[in-house]
Amino acid sequence: MSAIAINPVHRIVRFYEAPIGKKAIMAVTGVILFGYVVAHLLGNLQIYGNPERINNYAAFLHNPSISVLLWVARITLLVAVGLHIVASVQLWKLKRDARPVAYVKKDDAAATYASRTMMWSGPIVAAFVIFHVLHLTVGAVVPLQEIAPNEPNVHANVIAGFSNPAISAFYILGVVLLCLHLYHGLWSMFQSLGFSHPRYTPKLKTGAAIFAILIAIGNCSIPIAVMAGFVK
Repeated sequence: MSAIAINPVHRIVRFYEAPIGKKAIMAVTGVILFGYVVAHLLGNLQIYGNPERINNYAAFLHNPSISVLLWVARITLLVAVGLHIVASVQLWKLKRDARPVAYVKKDDAAATYASRTMMWSGPIVAAFVIFHVLHLTVGAVVPLQEIAPNEPNVHANVIAGFSNPAISAFYILGVVLLCLHLYHGLWSMFQSLGFSHPRYTPKLKTGAAIFAILIAIGNCSIPIAVMAGFVK
């Protein structure tokens, strides 16, 4: 047996070259991104408390003792997003190359709107995330207010941004597309890894839909509450 055949790196490369390897990468990175979405929502929902609550939360994240862990999390998320996108594009290309000529009659009865729009909803979600960072982190969309130097007034910045109907509308659209993407990704993740059964797949779809809807409601409630005057 050659050295190449037993080389662990070679085995990993061979595994990734197969469709199941790319699906596994998408599943693992999807779990990481899903965890971030949930954690991000829990942090955002603090806007419904006293202004000091969400501002103290932001100050805690920028604490020097926490900032190192925060950067590790950011780099991990960045790598996960990159791998997720690359694996997704490669899987799409493999599927297209395997069927260069489309079916004369396409049966979408078993497909969902979310699954049929994964390729274009992904880039839109990426654009939404970039806009969101420019808005509330960089301050390139609406000037950011500060309580003190290098201490952002997150509560005031959220209200100032979402008081603009155009920003709120784009945010809500981005969240809806994100949750459609999330819904399909959650249940198809199990299917891609072989956890597919007529008895359990419908339950996985239902569970994924519930999670996606709850996340959509939680995120969309913030700009709606700001525009309605419930959060001041």
